[in-house]
Amino acid sequence: MKAFRLAIVRQKYRPDGGAERFVSRVLDALGQQGLDLNIITREWSGDTNPHWRVYLCDPLKFGRISRERGFAQAARALWQKEHFDLVQSHERLPGCDIYRAGDGVHRRWLLHRARLLPEWQRGWLFMNRYNRYVMNTERAMYSAPELKAVICNAEMIKQEIIEDFAVPADKITVIYNAIDNQKFLPASEQQRQQLRTQYQIPLQARCLVFVGSGFERKGLAAAIRAVAATGSYLLVVGKDKAEKRYRSLAQSLGCTERIRFVGVQKQTLPFYQAADALLLPTLYDPFPNVILEAMSCGLPVITSTTCGGAEFIMPERNGFVCDALDIAALSDAICALPAQTFDSKMAQAARQRIMSATPELLSQQLLGLYQKLLTK
Repeated sequence: MKAFRLAIVRQKYRPDGGAERFVSRVLDALGQQGLDLNIITREWSGDTNPHWRVYLCDPLKFGRISRERGFAQAARALWQKEHFDLVQSHERLPGCDIYRAGDGVHRRWLLHRARLLPEWQRGWLFMNRYNRYVMNTERAMYSAPELKAVICNAEMIKQEIIEDFAVPADKITVIYNAIDNQKFLPASEQQRQQLRTQYQIPLQARCLVFVGSGFERKGLAAAIRAVAATGSYLLVVGKDKAEKRYRSLAQSLGCTERIRFVGVQKQTLPFYQAADALLLPTLYDPFPNVILEAMSCGLPVITSTTCGGAEFIMPERNGFVCDALDIAALSDAICALPAQTFDSKMAQAARQRIMSATPELLSQQLLGLYQKLLTK
């Protein structure tokens, strides 16, 4: 394929972010193809590479809307000046060539979040200035004449975009995230014993792992309630300003000694390897990378019907899918896990399901899409 200039737009890179890890994996995969790779961002704290060029766009801002609008204007001015062959935005920016809908559809997220609120507060959620700005920008982007393609990481998101914005189905490509299945490996029995000792988890106890920052969206309250009812342990990897509230919830349910808050971790592998399954009853999530990481480590996954990652789950074979707020169903799913998940049929089926989701396949699919757009 002839070399071309590709710009990838992402406002902010933080090492623990799922969307950012996707960007990093895309750059790694495409960097081997000899492309001219460029990153447009406000802040980049990840790895750098001599094959990438990073453009910083961080105009003055006076609040969230000012920040979003200012970055959008600066990024658009930069890519118009540089005349890139293709601009792939991971932010809702009208005027890009390709949009990767990694954050899903904002209106859908608000509808699911409203389930947690009293009825009188639900209307305010949609009247909020920032939420209205995001929804209007999203609609403008999908109707912009420059938009040539949309990349989704789940069929669930593709259907939502078709329903909400009338985008033609042939303009949307589903490309699942990639996972390095040689980095995320199941633990040996000895490793598992060492990790259980390190985190003070009894070897025979059932232990779930929850991975993700933004505890409300990821469903930590439901996870704690489900674990409390089963006598299981829970490792919580991630951060949230409201962590005290979740610690208080665990205390009120009498399970404080079985919940381990370990904060953000650069290396999540040991926590997967110490656990029996991933528990992620997320309110709304297009396709969190943690599902692939956990399955690669041989962990069955318990997740929600509003998670695109559920598309990789074969109920009772490699995990379970429940309503995000159905505590009884989540508890039943935990109890239905094998008594010893380690090296069980369910564990093997989980790992087998993700073996085709390789960086090489991701690279091939993206390059195929770029080639198609450039030859139109």
